[in-house]
Amino acid sequence: MDLQLIPLPQADIPQFKRDMQLSFQMGALAAFPDLREEILPESHIDLALAAPGARAYAALVGGEMVGGAILDLNPDTARGELAFLYVRYGVQSKGVGQAIWSGIEALHPEIRRWETCTPYFETRNIHFYVNRCGFRIIRFYHKGFPDPHMAQMPDDLPEEDSGYFDGMFLFEKVLE
Repeated sequence: MDLQLIPLPQADIPQFKRDMQLSFQMGALAAFPDLREEILPESHIDLALAAPGARAYAALVGGEMVGGAILDLNPDTARGELAFLYVRYGVQSKGVGQAIWSGIEALHPEIRRWETCTPYFETRNIHFYVNRCGFRIIRFYHKGFPDPHMAQMPDDLPEEDSGYFDGMFLFEKVLE
């Protein structure tokens, strides 16, 4: 696959957001078919794009945007957070996500420790991060052990009783 990762062009931000939101929404609907709430509000994407070390990338195949990622990098500490990685809905299971992740590591060799999170029910994501990308699970956040970062999130999350936030896995990848 000839995938290119390019800095997200300003003109492509609206499509990037819509594609990411649809991808996340369809993943949630697969687990919660009766879910009526928006899973990834635009405000959360905007927050990630505005982070101090934010870098956003569009993933292109044949000039067509097929996914992307938002990172928060701190080269001084050699740490990076993968805030979001998505593959456009309908393009999954073709190696795009793995190509995006490999491209990110190649673009940022200065980052030696990566972190990311995914909901407990997203078994495809868990498989992807652990078995394909080499992350390991280091925490499981839930009501009795909440994610300290959630307090910084906008107040437009799905309702607590939706089941969506019953648990989140925190992943880490340390490069030698």
